Amino acid sequence: MTPLDAFVNEASATEVPTCSAKACRETAVWVLAWNNPKLHTPERRKTWLACEEHREHLSQFLGVRGFLKDVVKLDEWEAPEGSQRP
Repeated sequence: MTPLDAFVNEASATEVPTCSAKACRETAVWVLAWNNPKLHTPERRKTWLACEEHREHLSQFLGVRGFLKDVVKLDEWEAPEGSQRP
């Protein structure tokens, strides 16, 4: 089990996963998988969660920096080994 799997499993028992956008408390629908190549090995994936409203904004933020690797619906996410939620 990865850290995100543990978070989602734990959260489903106590609370709903929320968007990673600053001050947003909406339900997360998307997983944005990313890595900073200056800091992380190529296979490592960090994740942000996004609601419908913030998916595009967060994707652009990561994309313009060359960090965004994948955007997947939360209910379809299968975290690769080494993934972490900030």
